[in-house]
Amino acid sequence: MHTQQQSYLVRCSFSSESIVMEFPHCAATFFLFALLFSTTKAVDPCATQSDNSDLSVIPIYSKCSPFVPPKQDSWVNTVITMASKDPERLKYLATLADQKTTSVPIAPGQQVLKIANYVVRVKLGTPGQQMFMVLDTSNDAAWVPCSGCTGCSSTTFLPNASTTLGSLDCSEAQCSQVSGFSCPATGSSACLFNQSYGGDSSLAATLVQDAITLANDVIPGFTFGCINAVSGGSIPPQGLLGLGRGPISLISQAGAMYSGVFSYCLPSFKSYYFSGSLKLGPVGQPKSIRTTPLLRNPHRPSLYYVNLTGVSVGRIKVPIPSEQLVFNPNTGAGTIIDSGTVITRFVQPVYFAIRDEFRKQVNGPISSLGAFDTCFAATNEAEAPAITLHFEGLNLVLPMENSLIHSGSCSLACLSMAAAPNNVNSVLNVIANLQQQNLRIMFDTINSRLGIARELCN
Repeated sequence: MHTQQQSYLVRCSFSSESIVMEFPHCAATFFLFALLFSTTKAVDPCATQSDNSDLSVIPIYSKCSPFVPPKQDSWVNTVITMASKDPERLKYLATLADQKTTSVPIAPGQQVLKIANYVVRVKLGTPGQQMFMVLDTSNDAAWVPCSGCTGCSSTTFLPNASTTLGSLDCSEAQCSQVSGFSCPATGSSACLFNQSYGGDSSLAATLVQDAITLANDVIPGFTFGCINAVSGGSIPPQGLLGLGRGPISLISQAGAMYSGVFSYCLPSFKSYYFSGSLKLGPVGQPKSIRTTPLLRNPHRPSLYYVNLTGVSVGRIKVPIPSEQLVFNPNTGAGTIIDSGTVITRFVQPVYFAIRDEFRKQVNGPISSLGAFDTCFAATNEAEAPAITLHFEGLNLVLPMENSLIHSGSCSLACLSMAAAPNNVNSVLNVIANLQQQNLRIMFDTINSRLGIARELCN
């Protein structure tokens, strides 16, 4: 049987003309790398664009990121390493159901970045101090390491260097809006809080206010945590920007400035020289975009739940019991969109049903690679069926690059999804960032809708 290797279209612009070229997936990266170094006019892809109101969304191990990737022999092995932290991420998401005030032990120690995510470049304070903060749609608070922090990285925010820094004490409303806050029963005190993050890490911070600059926008009096100490390996070295639905998230604090609307386009992890974008506010959002309702869980108010009604593999609608997908605020069950998980994770019965149908439609032996348990010869890739996610009012047919991942030698192709691990509250399906790449994902928190549109994010 004749097989066809997957190809990528590459558009190159020279003066006023554009040329579209088609390359096998393994050759496309090499071509782009060579093209960047063969042009006569050097262009810095990491330079800040002063005339652009969008924020660049940067893969954490790309050229434009300050973070050093783990030593690997291929980008796919880097992704496998990053995906190995997903179980800790899912454990963290499961703990968000517990809204009780908790105290988390903090121990000193040098931090090693062990999370997979995307970062955005912002400035804090006056004059602005540049920080690369992790983008997190499942977290409300923002926090950065501050000078004198125990166990933090060498890049920290310097509060004393900012002329607009303000303190918050326990009498302020923002203090009670941060989980893990600690205040004395009587008297005044700075607002302190402890939080866990990523399933294996924790932080201690003081709540403060200062100006935050996002591209061309300045939000004065932005409330965030100034980290004093960290423990574990998942705390982002230059901080976190929470885009959740709670009252202290960036979108809530911005108020009318952004009208509760934001969107992002996540570039591929292979996009070493390119970045995506974060659009804040309704201006510049896609004019034509299909939407599905956002659901609200009062027990997990930060999370963006959607109504996933089914999954198709090729032309086959996978038989999945409705109770495995239904939204249940009491148990936390349902499906969320998350920027911090690497590969989409389904509860085990759902994933096994999807995987088994996928295996039926792919010829040849099946093997495993890291977190991926359904790998096959890349020469059979033309027979791989498309995965369709059926949401209420919206069907998303995943492009092959969003549902398959290739081994470093390009000899294997693997279904880039997995089952939820056994050691977490396995009631939550998580649509992760690998499946969101090269799509414009729009969150409209005021009208409770999520939009999805195709877009080349690189």
